[in-house]
Amino acid sequence: MSNHFSRRQFFKHSQAAFLGFSTLGMASAWGYTGLAQTLKSIILADNTSPKIEAEISALMQKKVVPGAAIALIQNSQLVWSRGFGVRNTNTQAPVNNQTVFACASLSKPLFAYAAMKMSASGLLNLDTPLTEYTAKPYISDPRIKLITTRMVLSHTTGFPNWSGDQPVWIDFTPGSRFQYSSEGFLYLQSVVEEITQQPLNDYMNRHIFAPLDMTSSSYIWQNRFENVAANGHDEDGNPEPLRRPSKAVSAGSLRTTANDYAKFLIAMLQPGTKESFLLDEANLNLMTKPHIKISQSLAWGLGWGIEKTPNGDFFWHWGDSGIYKSFTFGSRSLQTAIVILTNAQNGLRIAPEVVNKTIGGEHPAFSFGMIDY
Repeated sequence: MSNHFSRRQFFKHSQAAFLGFSTLGMASAWGYTGLAQTLKSIILADNTSPKIEAEISALMQKKVVPGAAIALIQNSQLVWSRGFGVRNTNTQAPVNNQTVFACASLSKPLFAYAAMKMSASGLLNLDTPLTEYTAKPYISDPRIKLITTRMVLSHTTGFPNWSGDQPVWIDFTPGSRFQYSSEGFLYLQSVVEEITQQPLNDYMNRHIFAPLDMTSSSYIWQNRFENVAANGHDEDGNPEPLRRPSKAVSAGSLRTTANDYAKFLIAMLQPGTKESFLLDEANLNLMTKPHIKISQSLAWGLGWGIEKTPNGDFFWHWGDSGIYKSFTFGSRSLQTAIVILTNAQNGLRIAPEVVNKTIGGEHPAFSFGMIDY
């Protein structure tokens, strides 16, 4: 089996853990700010409400979600995070803040952030054909010479989502319309590795994980994950063997915790300077503005889905590898974000309710056609 085949087959996205936030009827009444302030006071008092825990557990049990983790951010600060349930229904090992989940396509926004940093430093131009950075074209189709970093990050390359064991192909003129494509991210990954002369995970360690203090994150399996990783579970709650990727896949092999991913979300909310390791305001705005329209309320930015709501624009992404599912939302104007990681095939079934009862509001992202509940 070829490396490309194993990487593409491996990838069908997943994510890690939820936090069943049926969170007291007050959440839906108050919306995000009221809930976040309440949770912050709970943390400061070190007195977590048994009612909250009971409602979270009940929601997870109802939806057959064995384990989940959530991190909630307000005013660019982590205000609440916790694990619920178990990493493995056979061993009953509990989920906590150190639990590592496979997070599937939540890998993409993090890689997109790295690509934007390369652009900001002059290593990669968003609109230069990627063939200009490589010794030879990725595929023989002459349209490959049209594909740019901007097209990859906005899913307008014309590549399919996955090509299986076949060489990747182009379905339409690059840049002409939206088509979600993990293959595009694999192409950009190969370009980044050629430019930097480093394996992707090494580059991410140095330029993303270390600066953001994401000490429990990696695109390849680490031995230290062995005793803290969550097993994925099928729709009946039966555990599956751990997946231990040996090859970094920018589109979906990230292993991380909810708290680590929250550090990245804070970086999405909190700009730095061109001299710092954080993206500046201009580049964050570029990532989170619509680049290609999908529907009246949905578009895609650079690495992120974008939704328009009465409360403003949100950036979002989902992850689905079958037995791990996840979701993340954020608003730069509200300085708020949430990440939900689950170890369950049913994991996305809790996401709309969790978001409604924490951030509040109506979110058209949940109607995106590719999301499999």
